[in-house]
Amino acid sequence: VQLQASGGGSVQTGGSLRLSCAASGTILAPTAMTWYRQAPGKQREFVATVSSGGVTNYAASVKGRFTISRDSAKNTVDLQMNTLKPEDTGVYYCNVVRLGRDQYNYWGQGTLVTVSS
Repeated sequence: VQLQASGGGSVQTGGSLRLSCAASGTILAPTAMTWYRQAPGKQREFVATVSSGGVTNYAASVKGRFTISRDSAKNTVDLQMNTLKPEDTGVYYCNVVRLGRDQYNYWGQGTLVTVSS
């Protein structure tokens, strides 16, 4: 199974992008689907997550600007990013995990988001 992330690109401050992540194969329903990002020279950090029950959680730095959503039937997860700032620049990674029986932990290859001032 591979996760394919797409939708990255270059925008100016205040712009919007929508990232998408899809699994290449069939997977059992994930427990959580999450986006992380890694800025140049920094560690990877949490951005947003959505649980199997649809509960969402966001990093304080993106709350109110980003929206995470999932399609449970397709096992895809999107990240709508609005009012982008230069500090949002980085490589964005999607992650899907399933806990308990038949557990797994998959990472996407990353998609680059560049926000210029």
